[in-house]
Amino acid sequence: MKRTIPFRGTGTALVTPFTATGAIDERALTRLVEFQLAGGVEALLPTGTTGESVTLSDDEFSRVVEIVVSQVQGRVNVFAGAGSNSTAKAVTLSKHALEAGADGVLIVAPYYNKPTQEGFFRHYAAIADAIDAPIIAYNVPGRTSSNIEAATTLRIAEEIPQVVGIKEASGNFGQIMEILRNRPKNFAVWSGDDAITLPMIACGADGVVSVVSNEIPKMFSDMVRLCLKGKFNDAVKLHNRMLPLMNINFIESNPIPVKAALAMMGLIKEQYRLPLVPLSKKHKPALKKVLDELGLLNS
Repeated sequence: MKRTIPFRGTGTALVTPFTATGAIDERALTRLVEFQLAGGVEALLPTGTTGESVTLSDDEFSRVVEIVVSQVQGRVNVFAGAGSNSTAKAVTLSKHALEAGADGVLIVAPYYNKPTQEGFFRHYAAIADAIDAPIIAYNVPGRTSSNIEAATTLRIAEEIPQVVGIKEASGNFGQIMEILRNRPKNFAVWSGDDAITLPMIACGADGVVSVVSNEIPKMFSDMVRLCLKGKFNDAVKLHNRMLPLMNINFIESNPIPVKAALAMMGLIKEQYRLPLVPLSKKHKPALKKVLDELGLLNS
């Protein structure tokens, strides 16, 4: 397939809302999708880490993707998180996502197994051989305990055209800049860390797959578009205004704080699936203060 960049700007790593009984809160999910689209984001990425994907059954996974695709109605691209530490499972999830209407898949580097660099390459090659859709690779060593090195990302970019880009959340600027400097045409690089999106775009990145855009889709996507237009003075002002929220979103494991924030905003219920638990009481006043300063709370 011919490689094209599926979006430049902000893609939201969408949370999965649950009811008090632990079921998927379908109404809240459709509200969140509309909230994102009204905020101007360029893509939606459900069923990833932020969507608590590892706690979803295969049927629930497909249902979440179906709801998002149905609500979007083609207005933006939908990339479903379909990664696994089993290549065969990632292939199965990818097929489910595409059957549910996703435009492509986000595939996290295999976690726990700690594959070699050759193992990473063969993982993405096998998935590309099994499906006919664009793939976004996702490197997040803090979650997976292993790093896709720049040389491997560039090899994937050169040899597997279906992999259209990478969500880079290593935080290693030397590695990220090597990828940006040497990537082939139309291989995208998105920030996987909200707080360093601005400097990454300054170095040539194409946007972000974001957590904070769950809460502030308009403000954050406005900042990203300013960056992409080279208007960094204006972008820095927005960045600095949002930075406390970007940081507090990781005061505990993602997506605990962002779901707590969305609950405070009245968009979802603060419900998680074990082993995740609600935000610690000691952190709630600080989160509420940050949200209030951004005008996100109803008085």
